[in-house]
Amino acid sequence: MELFFFNFPLLAALIGIVFAQIVKIPIQFIATREFKPGLAFSTGGMPSSHSAAVAAVSTGIGLQEGFSTGIFAVSTVFSIIIMFDASGVRRQAGEQAILLNTLVKDFSHFVEEAKVWGKKQDYQKQEELKELLGHQPIEVFFGGLSGVLIALVLFPLV
Repeated sequence: MELFFFNFPLLAALIGIVFAQIVKIPIQFIATREFKPGLAFSTGGMPSSHSAAVAAVSTGIGLQEGFSTGIFAVSTVFSIIIMFDASGVRRQAGEQAILLNTLVKDFSHFVEEAKVWGKKQDYQKQEELKELLGHQPIEVFFGGLSGVLIALVLFPLV
């Protein structure tokens, strides 16, 4: 267990995730004037915690093992794939969820008109799909930047 806390790349990645998740709350508040503490436990949003984690672990590996090592190259390639996925595939899944939720709402409205759908209790209504899955490219960028900066700041301290 002791070695776990001395694994600098892992420590940097975990701190990167926590930082990115927590900083989403004030960023959302500044942008919308809505206080949503639940954002700390959700996917999507600014900055990307996935990007912060993989950028921090790659930077940590580079600082610890060297930027010309094979393990840094492997880590960097996987980080790029993860960040691409966060802004591509996962974002598209979120876009599809928005469309599906709109279709479900429209269909529900139609059923409400045709029958007495409005008299049903809330617990009887269908749950919406999660729409905030992926990230805008800017969210991925700032997540990655956060991870790099966290690793650079932590390295001299550890």
